[in-house]
Amino acid sequence: MRRVAASKYSGSGPDGNLMVYDSPNREDEPLLADKERQAVNILVDLFERRAPVSFYEGEPLKALATLAYSDINHLQLSAATAFSEISEMDARPVSREALEPILYLLQSPDIKVQHSASAALGNLAVNVENKLLIVRMGGLEPLIRQMLSPNIDAQINSVGCITNLATADENKMRIAKSGALLPLIRLARSREIRVQRNAAGALLNMTHSIEHRQQLIAAGAVPVLVELLASDDPELQYYVTTALSNIAVDEGSRQLLRDTQPSLVDSLIHFVQTSTTKVQCQAILTLRNLASDEEYQLQIIKAGGLDSLLPQLQSAYDLLVVSASACLRNLSIHPDNEEPILNSGVLPLLVNLITQSGNDEVQCHVISALRNLVANNDADKTPFAEAGLFDHMKIVLSDPRSSEVVIGEMAAALSVFVLDDSLWPYILSSGFLELLVPLTRSHIVELQYNACATISSLAGKASESSDACSRLAQVWDKPEGGMQSYLATFLAVDEGMDPLLRSVAIWTVMMLLESESPDLVQLVLAHPSIIKNIKKIAQMGSLSEADAWLSTYTNDGGPRSSRAFDSDGYGPEDGDMGDEHDDDDIYQRLESMAQDVVALVQNLDR
Repeated sequence: MRRVAASKYSGSGPDGNLMVYDSPNREDEPLLADKERQAVNILVDLFERRAPVSFYEGEPLKALATLAYSDINHLQLSAATAFSEISEMDARPVSREALEPILYLLQSPDIKVQHSASAALGNLAVNVENKLLIVRMGGLEPLIRQMLSPNIDAQINSVGCITNLATADENKMRIAKSGALLPLIRLARSREIRVQRNAAGALLNMTHSIEHRQQLIAAGAVPVLVELLASDDPELQYYVTTALSNIAVDEGSRQLLRDTQPSLVDSLIHFVQTSTTKVQCQAILTLRNLASDEEYQLQIIKAGGLDSLLPQLQSAYDLLVVSASACLRNLSIHPDNEEPILNSGVLPLLVNLITQSGNDEVQCHVISALRNLVANNDADKTPFAEAGLFDHMKIVLSDPRSSEVVIGEMAAALSVFVLDDSLWPYILSSGFLELLVPLTRSHIVELQYNACATISSLAGKASESSDACSRLAQVWDKPEGGMQSYLATFLAVDEGMDPLLRSVAIWTVMMLLESESPDLVQLVLAHPSIIKNIKKIAQMGSLSEADAWLSTYTNDGGPRSSRAFDSDGYGPEDGDMGDEHDDDDIYQRLESMAQDVVALVQNLDR
């Protein structure tokens, strides 16, 4: 027997060394063939010299393959052990020729050979090219057979290998169709924690697309994943909560969870309170995804989820704050949750996070949650302003380092806040007009629109507020060209102009003319193109009597019932202001508003 040093694998020998046999018992073991003896000698020499060669090609690979294809069991075991050891140290992309002997060894009846061969495949499967090649060469079938083995080590290695293989998108469908899902689900209930972890990890890797999530659900994975939430192993908890978080992305899956897993919310809230940081994050994100549905929005609050989330908003760990603020954003959507959320004392914390977090995601989630809370009912919203909401928003909007995403959320929120009778005076007096005007030149249409909508709503207050008249006049031609510049741009007769931007521009002009402020009226009428272009828009076609109901505006030139540009913001996430099927309506409303402005100008000229 010859023994050569290997690295870390506790394989054939009791001391962890690779063992290459030349059997001393000639009665029990057949003699080595010349090519086998030659292969042994080559490998012994390479290992003893610790030669810096690749064992995946050339003479070293040929020698290993000779042992792998031998009829002598201990030579196969030596080859499998060598592949396991080598791949642990060197998981480079390999060729079909290198994988073929490993896959052959995987089908050995000897459990030790299987064990080492699957360990080698698992090591090599950390490489993307190898993942794909292993599956293309038929590696799934023998791995599935190993999963069905009663041997714990075989289960650990085979499931671990499939876990690695399942990280490649191309492999996921083949894994799902191979029959691997049912054994994985069964092994997730194993009494051996290492098997459970690997199985749960493999199931997690199959949850990254809706198609594969549905296949997991059909295979019965959901009850098992929820059952595993009872585990006290943090690693298993992480895999399971992350898998459930992904499953909860889909509306149909949330319905299934709601109908069949009544304990889910309580288990997740328990993790938020007691588990490790990374499990807390995933538990909160699962709650966030569940809270896409109204029923879960109410259930999570009633189950005490709010008390668990608030401490996480104050965590020093950014990912916890991001997760908690994202969850609170969804919970704040339901009107019935406004009272318990505000009564929890979270308002000052949310307001302070606008400037204190320094994290774009947190800022976006927090301002959106505040926006939802303001929009949910008509109660007095003065506490929002008194908590410093607009002071913090102004700091962010004034900071040139603020990202466009955050500024976009701020502008969308302001377009909603300004509609509240208790909040618009704060927006006006805080100097937001000077910050909004430059945003009307943004290259992002949604941001332009929300900035314009807020200015338009403030213009609607000019008839009742002398301060509004004064401040609007101050921004007529500055900063960056002022209101007159963007109004003229949006009203230019250009087929490429966004109709929503044009509509808010016409509405703004209407509000300025109706303000009865001599200064504002004179500024509008004296502009060389604003009224001229509105007259052109008004003459583009006639609004038939049958379509007249589409207009929310009157033609009598008198005061309007609403003096704010009613907008919930512009953007796909929160409700697009103009779907394709509404294009005709938009242009009809444009024409109607333009005709209203023309009539108003005529009345002013009399």
